[in-house]
Amino acid sequence: MNQEYSRKTYYLLSLGCPKNLVDSEKMAIMLQRYGYRATADPHEAGVLVVNTCGFLAAAKQESVEALAHLASGKQPGQLLIAAGCFAQRDPAEIIDAVPGVDGILGTRRWQEIVVLLRKLQRRKRHFRRLTLLGDSERPEPAPARLPVQSGSAYLKISDGCNARCAFCTIPSFKGRLRSRPMRLVLQEAEQLQQNGARELVIIAQDTTDYGRDWGKPNSLPRLLRAMCRRVPELPWIRLLYAYPGHVSPELIQAMAEEPQILPYLDIPLQHADPDVLRRMRRPSNIEQTKKLLASLREQMPDIALRTTFIVGYPGETEAAFTALLDFMLEIRFDKVGAFTFSPEPGTPAATLSDQIPEALQEERYQRLMTWQQTISLQRNQRFVGQEMTILVDHSEEETTLARSYRDAPEIDGWVILPGVWPAGTMLSARIVQAQTYDLIGEVIRADETGVNGLMR
Repeated sequence: MNQEYSRKTYYLLSLGCPKNLVDSEKMAIMLQRYGYRATADPHEAGVLVVNTCGFLAAAKQESVEALAHLASGKQPGQLLIAAGCFAQRDPAEIIDAVPGVDGILGTRRWQEIVVLLRKLQRRKRHFRRLTLLGDSERPEPAPARLPVQSGSAYLKISDGCNARCAFCTIPSFKGRLRSRPMRLVLQEAEQLQQNGARELVIIAQDTTDYGRDWGKPNSLPRLLRAMCRRVPELPWIRLLYAYPGHVSPELIQAMAEEPQILPYLDIPLQHADPDVLRRMRRPSNIEQTKKLLASLREQMPDIALRTTFIVGYPGETEAAFTALLDFMLEIRFDKVGAFTFSPEPGTPAATLSDQIPEALQEERYQRLMTWQQTISLQRNQRFVGQEMTILVDHSEEETTLARSYRDAPEIDGWVILPGVWPAGTMLSARIVQAQTYDLIGEVIRADETGVNGLMR
């Protein structure tokens, strides 16, 4: 292997959520600015980077396995960097598990990837590994993003979280809320649109808390309206990760009035029993939550509502679980994600009494998902015979997988079409069949507007 050639080549593996993916893409931009070339083959790279996930025990294990695999094949002169959430959360655990790691880069230091590499490359043979953790003293660089391949791009508007949910580790390694300056967010939105985005997916730990750290809570509606003015030709803007207590009337109004903002909202509720929610340290006024969901549907009758639930939380009785199922039947969410409880070390929930046996957790999970499958199919059947605007994600053999306004990338279903269409193409399709999670459609025509996703 040509050692000098490989020294300026990098291999980057991104694990975990879309927020990690955005940081990975920005690290790639920083590396390319300083002359590094990407490769898909770790054997060709002088720099190996794993952007780790540390949210749950399973994610930590996946990160360790990825690092260990790369470390086992390291050649003289190669550098292995553990970046991201797990690196920030527990660097000592990574080093103990994978001694071959050369550098640790925390969640708030991604812009210093090149700084870390230069320090490592100057080290003496037996110099200790280097770590960059905590807050960076460097300002966020000007927005720079790679070309958009599928037509959809994530846009992160803040990092960190002010919530103190009893089951969640994120504030321990992400820190408190830090909203990005609005001018940088808008610049990045414009750049992503110029790079080929037809859809921007707005993400953060809590998108609806944007601006609170400036003393300006409820700044998200203002940001979204400014974005619609900044990129009026962008067809779709999608909102994820809305905290139920922060969805304001102003946000609902902005969503209802701006055609570019899709009638889609992801509100992770986590449960529906007030006692369980109080133990979770989550909003527990279920009647208030019902009023919020009713208001969203009143002002946007076509809205697709997604939520997430945790089953088997400590102290969850059969009555509490039944209350959750009853809530699902009453609200009839379009999309539901569910997880069994994971007792993460360092969280208050891990020390609660009345832990639920894993077998019972799994049984409740299966019951919940079975109920939701029936609801999901019924919600999908409403669209048979309708014409919808869809965005092509990719093609497999002679089949195209696309998404409607009801489907967020990577987490929701597909609109399945016959034939092959280029990624990023917007089409008008008639829905001819509904499945549990997906729709089957036939193409009517190409659609270059795509605004709001549902042809009325």
